[in-house]
Amino acid sequence: MDQRLNFITLAVPDPSASRRFYAEGLGWEPAFEAEGEVVFFRMAPTIVLSLWRADAFEAEAGRLNREPGTAPVTLSHNVPTPEEVDSVLAEAVSAGATLLAAAEDRDWGGRSGYFADPDGYRWEVAYNPGPIGEQIMRAAGLLGERRSAG
Repeated sequence: MDQRLNFITLAVPDPSASRRFYAEGLGWEPAFEAEGEVVFFRMAPTIVLSLWRADAFEAEAGRLNREPGTAPVTLSHNVPTPEEVDSVLAEAVSAGATLLAAAEDRDWGGRSGYFADPDGYRWEVAYNPGPIGEQIMRAAGLLGERRSAG
């Protein structure tokens, strides 16, 4: 099996409400929609975020864990500067997200904060100054060949 991730599927109670948050609130463009059933957002050339109606998800993939607590999934949106962590968190909250942890400088050298979308899925917004963070930002076209000092 190749080392690859292509879909992140979130089982949501109301795909239309979830679509409003991502498309209208955050300004993301759906790549495919079956109204009230599923919405796809292309995140990168080979990665798609899928918001799938929870009962249809359960019928195909099995029973959802509906116990209280935090789902063991965090999605991450990386940004090329520490300042953008704060602005992306503010944009998400403005669109209807719940701020879970304000942005702060981390022991690992970056900056991050967390929000939950209207269905409770946790997103980390992070600036990662390390090699992997830089590679991701360069692949996304958000950095030039060299990061400037300072």
